[in-house]
Amino acid sequence: MQALRDTLRKRERLCSKKDISVLLAKGKSANAEMIRCRFIKGTGSGDNRIMVSVPKKLFRRAVKRNLLKRRIRESYRHLKHRLNGNGTDILFMYSTPEIMPYKEIYAQIGLIIDKINSNGHRHTEKTDPKSGNLSVHSPDQIL
Repeated sequence: MQALRDTLRKRERLCSKKDISVLLAKGKSANAEMIRCRFIKGTGSGDNRIMVSVPKKLFRRAVKRNLLKRRIRESYRHLKHRLNGNGTDILFMYSTPEIMPYKEIYAQIGLIIDKINSNGHRHTEKTDPKSGNLSVHSPDQIL
């Protein structure tokens, strides 16, 4: 049943203040064009957990912030099977003042997951145009 695997359950969400502060203090960075990411591997939890942040400074209206958070969570939900291993905590931070379409967010989340899988060797580099064309499943195939 693919529907059960593609859900984003409560245990896959990063909620604990202690875990969030450890992630921010000791986590590695991975950047894409419009999404920044902090991650830490081997947290001891059985699941990969995520947290999504869209700053109020960039989007004053909660409706726009919630739209972007939904798009990021949905992209991760469809791509989480590509993440190697268990016990990785990830914080996605939206960093562009424009509202990007779902397809672009989906591609950026795919790039970030690929960087996380490569153990963060390129964790502080910007995405160059050549690597922007990685083989990522098209969002049109999913919807």
